[in-house]
This record gives sequence, structure tokens and C-alpha cells, in this order.
Amino acid sequence: MMRLPQTPRPDAYRVVEEEGLAYARERNDGDDDQPYWFEGAAYRITEGQADELERVTDELHAMAMHATRVLCHDTEALRRLGIPEYAWPHLRRSTEENWSLYGRFDLLWDGYGPPKMLEYNADTPAALVETAVTQWSWLEAVQPDRDQWNMLHERLVRTWQKHLNDNEFVHLVAGVTEPLEDWNTIAYVADTVREAGGRPITLPIDQLGVVHGSNRFVGLENEPVTTCFAMYPWDWMLAEDFGCTALASDVTWLEPVHKVLTGSKALLATMWELYEGHPNLLPAYWSPEKLGREYVVKPVHGWEGAGVRVVRDGQVVAGTEDRHTAGQAAIYQQYQEIPRIGDNLPVLGTWVVGGHAAGLGIRETDAGRLITDTQARFVPHFIDAPRTSEEQVRAWIDEDE
Repeated sequence: MMRLPQTPRPDAYRVVEEEGLAYARERNDGDDDQPYWFEGAAYRITEGQADELERVTDELHAMAMHATRVLCHDTEALRRLGIPEYAWPHLRRSTEENWSLYGRFDLLWDGYGPPKMLEYNADTPAALVETAVTQWSWLEAVQPDRDQWNMLHERLVRTWQKHLNDNEFVHLVAGVTEPLEDWNTIAYVADTVREAGGRPITLPIDQLGVVHGSNRFVGLENEPVTTCFAMYPWDWMLAEDFGCTALASDVTWLEPVHKVLTGSKALLATMWELYEGHPNLLPAYWSPEKLGREYVVKPVHGWEGAGVRVVRDGQVVAGTEDRHTAGQAAIYQQYQEIPRIGDNLPVLGTWVVGGHAAGLGIRETDAGRLITDTQARFVPHFIDAPRTSEEQVRAWIDEDE
């Protein structure tokens, strides 16, 4: 895997913002004015490396789902995660009955040896638009004769087609005060629903109604809510009265409630317990004693690096603000250096859509930063091989059905 300099398009930000990446220049919380979308470089991977990432992602997903089913019955872990007891039977049924739309693994890899799993962002994962849309548009404009591991859009549409009836309403919701990124994700997912033959309706989650004396949800026009895609994590929902009503309803929630476990850092400890020594896993536990003096502390319901602490030689050498993670339990994971490519530290986000590995998005930070957080930038990638035809992509997806 190589990071190659590229000449940015002179109108790049206007183009990508018009395509839906409205936060291309605004997502960075730092003071250095570093834009989030960065096309001054691109990562080049080989066909073999893409195949390996796909294989590993599929295997890790299967392992993660097995670990989720185990977690459903681990009452001590459920209490540590703050999952209310009324939700436990729903979690167990959900792993067997409910379908999932998408999720994103974060992996460390330099193209050699086994990729290492950092975590599974399985509930409301970020970076969908830039992975599925923006970097593909960049490829067509800048590397039109090269390929990219990117079947997110096709798999999203196919997954909706598999589970929706023609003209079925799909409500898509997010918190009214949530960032622009969530609403851009909602808008893009709504496009895939529409392409699949469904009828998307977007609205803030607090504008979903409940019919008095029942557990039936309705939208703004009193239309029944049957399928709802929520950019609102289940750990928040289960901490509110809303969560109890949601689980008692007949709504198909996306993501399903078991993703509160699959997307938690508790999954890391359970996967290590089940698959200790697996080449793609890092040791992880509920306490640091077995990890010596170098490890990473991860809040169980954290994302975007919030509340993470890096301990080396017994000392905290890096950390981020707690933000939404204050007071949470934590998982302790063996410290693993991010492979350095030039002066950059890339983390590979490999996506699962409809239960199948679907594509790659890469975020990087400057060498010296130990935590990939909101100051990371997204850099496109390409495969050093001729473009795959649309017919071949459809054939691959057909094989997985």
C-alpha cells in the first residue's frame, strides 16, 4: 500500500459539496484549518490487497455476530454496558430475527502481514457519504482507468430491494441538534431507498409520533412507521423512555437493537475471549492487568475517538475529551502502533453492507498523533488495476444472494 501525491482539482470543494459532502471543509475540530476531504494524495492498493481486506472483513463480521449472540447472554457485561433489563429479551431475539443495513470496521494495515481490528462501528457509523460517493466521483475524474474497492452504493440498493416492498415508506431520522454529517448521511441513504423502489421520508426523531394507548409509531402525516433508519445510537435510545416504546413496537429499526452490543467496545473483549490468538485481533479485556504497561482505554459506547486514553510505559501519553463518554465503563485493548506511511498514519475503514464486505474508506492523521479522532482527514484510494465493469459488480453481488 502506497500513498501517492495527487494534484487536487481546482474546483474540488465546490464539486464534492454539491455531491453531498457538505462538511468537506468543516468537520475538523482543530485550530489548523485542515480540511476533512483531502485529495492532495491517494492511497494505491493492489488487487490482492483489496481481496485480502474483503476476506478479513467478511470473517471479522461473522466473528462479531457470533460474539454479539454470546454478549446477549452475558448479564454482567449487559449491566456494565448500562443496558436496561427490559431490553435483554429483545436483544436476544434481534440477533436471530432482525436484518442489518451497514457497519464499518476500523483496521490497521500497511499491506503486509495480517490486518488488525481496532473496533467495529456497527451502530450509526460515520464516513458513509465520502466512502460511497465522494471518493468514487474523484476516481472517475482523476483515475478513470483505475478501479476502487467500493460497492457500497450497489449493496445498499440491493439490500433495500431485498427487504422492502414496492413503494413502501421508509422513515429516516436523526436528532434535531445532531451534526450536519448525520443529516447528509440521512439524505444519501434516502437516495438509496428511492433507487430501490421505496418512499423515503426524512424528519427529526422527536417528530415521530406514538398513537395514544398503543406502541404504534406514525410520521408527520399520521402515516404508519414500518421501517425506520435512525442516525441515533441505541445506547441513547435505551437510556430514554423512547427506547422502551421502540422495542415494544412492530417497527423494523435500522440498525437493529442488537447493534448496541455489536457496536460497543465490549465486543472487543468478547471476541478476544472467543478467538484468542486470532491473527486479526488485538488482545482486549475489561481490565488492564493482562496487558502490561502499554494499552488503550476505550469507553464502551464511544466513537470518533472520544474519551480514549493511550498508555505507554505505564503513563498516559495521549487522550481526548470525554464528550459523550463521561462516566462510561471502558475496555482495555493492547496498544498497536498505526503503520506509518510517509508522515501519515492511516486507519482503514472497511464497510459491511447487508452482511457482506462492501468497500474501503481511509482516514489519516499526522505522524505523532496517536488517536484518530475528528481532526483526521479522509483520503481517497484506488486499486492499481483496470476498472471492473458494472456487469461484473452485479454478478459478484448476485453470487452473495
